[in-house]
Amino acid sequence: MIHEKIFHAKNFPDSYIETYIHEPYDELQIKKRKAIIVCPGGGYGWLSEREGEPVALQYFAAGLNAIVLRYSVQKKAENFAPLIEACLAVKYLRDHAEELNIDESHIYVTGFSAGGHLAAWTGTMWHCPEVAAHLEGADQTLCKPTATLPCYAVITADKKYTHGGSVMTLNGWVEDEGLKRFSLEKHVDERTAPAFLWHTAEDTCVPVMNSILYATALMEKNIPFELHIFPKGPHGLSLCNKETYVNNPALDIPYNAVWLDMAIRFVTECPFEK
Repeated sequence: MIHEKIFHAKNFPDSYIETYIHEPYDELQIKKRKAIIVCPGGGYGWLSEREGEPVALQYFAAGLNAIVLRYSVQKKAENFAPLIEACLAVKYLRDHAEELNIDESHIYVTGFSAGGHLAAWTGTMWHCPEVAAHLEGADQTLCKPTATLPCYAVITADKKYTHGGSVMTLNGWVEDEGLKRFSLEKHVDERTAPAFLWHTAEDTCVPVMNSILYATALMEKNIPFELHIFPKGPHGLSLCNKETYVNNPALDIPYNAVWLDMAIRFVTECPFEK
């Protein structure tokens, strides 16, 4: 494994990526692999370790090159910083695909809770002016992920369903019309990347309507998507097993743990391309 810490966004010194890259051994005869960027959750206030490396290693074990994105939080998350950092991470992987043994046509972004918002944000608004301002004239399509995998994601700024702390942090804790900028279901268009989503019906922290709103918006624009809603389970399940349950039995739900197998199939079989 090639494990490196790379500062990929020169104007954002707090942001970096950690790589989990397969060595290109001649015996394996696999020169390039699909890659997935993992965005931990934490309400844009902190980054959850439960939703970072443990998840990346599962994708690595499935044969993908995995990358954990450490993005800006708290005050430094304002002014679209996490989105810019995520888009620059996608671009970095494409720019360095040869040396990282990455198939540049298959770069995915996944995330959990607020990290799920960031994944969907990247898939929805990779083309926005705030990102373009940091590309030094480069082709903006280099920032578009092949698909995204938002997990129990924050999507909307609608007061009925939102996780207020996440969108308020992005908006500098000002409750005004600017919050709509972060309501992703309102920004889905024909340029949006395909998506794999999962949530639980019992989630009281980030209601399941967040994923439903995003899936509905994707459907209306004919963007391929896959949506799984599990009947049981609280927010923050991560892998749904004892590796990430922090001694809380409510977070150890084998029935829901199948989400990972389904996500890996989504990435490896690419049903959205068929």
